[in-house]
Amino acid sequence: MKETQFIEQNKDKWNRFEELYQSKSRDPEELSDLYMDITDDLSYAQTFYKRRTVRVYLNQLGQRVYTGVHKQKGESLKKFFTVWRTSLPLEIYRSRKNIFFAFALFMIYFIIGAVTVSNDPFFAEQMFGTNYVNTTLNNIEAGKPLNIYTETSAEGHMRMFIQITTNNIKVALLTFFGGFFLTIGAHIVLFNNGVMVGVFQYFFSTKGLLVTSFLGIWIHGAFEISAIVLAAGAGFTAGNGLLFPGSRTRMQSLQISTKRGLKIMLSLIPFLMVAGFLESYVTMNYQVLPDWSKWTLIGLSFGLILFYYVFYPMYVARKHPELLDKEESTTFQPRTGFRFNVIRQINEIVADSFRFFRVKLGTLMRINLLVTIPAMIALIVIQDMRHYDLLLTEYWYDWASQLSFMMGFCFIDEFDYLVAFVWTVLIAFLFTSVFFTVKTHGQNFQWKSFWDYCQKRFFGIWLGNLFLAFIVFALPWQWLLLAFFVLPFFYLNAVTMGLDETGFGKRFSKGFSYSSKSYGNGLLALLIMLCIVFIAAQPIAFFLSVHLNQGQPLSSDVLDLVTEFIKRIGQIFTDDYIFFANIFRQLVYLLYVLVVLGILAVMMSFAYFNEVERNEAAGLKDSFKKFGKRNRNKETSVDFD
Repeated sequence: MKETQFIEQNKDKWNRFEELYQSKSRDPEELSDLYMDITDDLSYAQTFYKRRTVRVYLNQLGQRVYTGVHKQKGESLKKFFTVWRTSLPLEIYRSRKNIFFAFALFMIYFIIGAVTVSNDPFFAEQMFGTNYVNTTLNNIEAGKPLNIYTETSAEGHMRMFIQITTNNIKVALLTFFGGFFLTIGAHIVLFNNGVMVGVFQYFFSTKGLLVTSFLGIWIHGAFEISAIVLAAGAGFTAGNGLLFPGSRTRMQSLQISTKRGLKIMLSLIPFLMVAGFLESYVTMNYQVLPDWSKWTLIGLSFGLILFYYVFYPMYVARKHPELLDKEESTTFQPRTGFRFNVIRQINEIVADSFRFFRVKLGTLMRINLLVTIPAMIALIVIQDMRHYDLLLTEYWYDWASQLSFMMGFCFIDEFDYLVAFVWTVLIAFLFTSVFFTVKTHGQNFQWKSFWDYCQKRFFGIWLGNLFLAFIVFALPWQWLLLAFFVLPFFYLNAVTMGLDETGFGKRFSKGFSYSSKSYGNGLLALLIMLCIVFIAAQPIAFFLSVHLNQGQPLSSDVLDLVTEFIKRIGQIFTDDYIFFANIFRQLVYLLYVLVVLGILAVMMSFAYFNEVERNEAAGLKDSFKKFGKRNRNKETSVDFD
């Protein structure tokens, strides 16, 4: 059929369809029938009129209907208000025990601070610093006890608002993230703030200024301190999901509890912003404001907190018991099956590496708790005793300095060279455990098989790792950025020595060959791994968290809060309290080293199988052997990959 004849035959039908589609009152059945006819016409036009205008016209006509049917409806403001009116109050009610627990702890710490400063007046200087206390005493003598909060220019108010609000949100987030680590971090933040407020209020009460200080600091403190207590409750909610999973797996429980805790955290941001505004623009005028206005503002602030986080959640829970008792489900279903002889994209390698490491973490811990971890801790203890004086200060690049002391690549004396050598052996053993776990995936773990594998493969893995160790340990830090682009040339040496089945010499040459061929993927994998570790570490150990000469951190993190707590306790017993704080830092860094190197070894394994598949097509050959052998009644691993 000619194109003109085809158009003439169907144009009335197409025009009728456009009229119906644009009309508000249209017959759905007629429109549906016409749409089916148009799709048939489009198929005909695509077959016989590929390069003609009629095909383009019919395609646009069909797309218009398809887009209209599948167009997503935008979220309305009603959905936003529903979250604040129903969803959030229900989550707060579910977490009420954790929130009340956080409040009770804060009050206990508040009393501890007040009692401590009553027995030891110098404790206020230890808590706030000598300069702060002296400045406050001078302000009290001048008749302006809270003069520290004042600013003069409008620019100063805005700068103060931004700084205070940012700091408040950061502290609240640190409190929340601290809940993930056995809830210890949240306890420490609560302790610091509770003791601080208790010391502050009792210090002013000794000067006869209790009411004055209360009416000054609680103008903004009602929202600020309440938000910290609520953030701790959210942190306890998230952390308890890991500690007390109930009938779920720990990962499922953690997902649900984290989601609940995050909802509570997000609800605090408006209150933290209001607290920053009040501190920047209102608290500074505490002397000129009448007392009734300050009492009213503080009362309204506490009233709003009590209403939204105590009474209103109780009301919503009673009004919607069907929503409260609804069991929250999760779609998290961990896969435990892996196929290695397939070609993966770099994002698949990274994702599968984290998944494999999580699935096999128990086996890896079982192996390394026997040898690797005890030996590493023993080396760290030896190094700390030898370089005791170096651990009596804090460093700007704390992680870099501590790792150099721990692993010996500070190279202060000859013994450090021996320590660095032993670390290469221990890291090789860690890699060996990972490669053995990959090689025997799907089999029951047996110590005899593992030691036999070590006997055959350990030296080759150590030799393959030696190039990487030399680059990281021996080169000055100024050269590490340049060396980062050299690392991919040795990326697959160790894993080839551990997993390849050819002879020693052949494996050695293959390692260089595979590393060179996959240079781009290796560089990208290392870069992605570095970014993931950097981002994940920030709430715990911020990159620039410690100042030189024991100054205040540029930006505090959970590790700073814990070590600050350790230092304050250590001050009671010894003058070398920083030593014990640095010991704790080293334990955290050791944990990071173990996790990062373990995941890196898994990534090397998947990258190795990628190259094997590209060069030898082992997985493809295996698929050919299984072709036609799938069970019609029972799914196999072949059906999933």
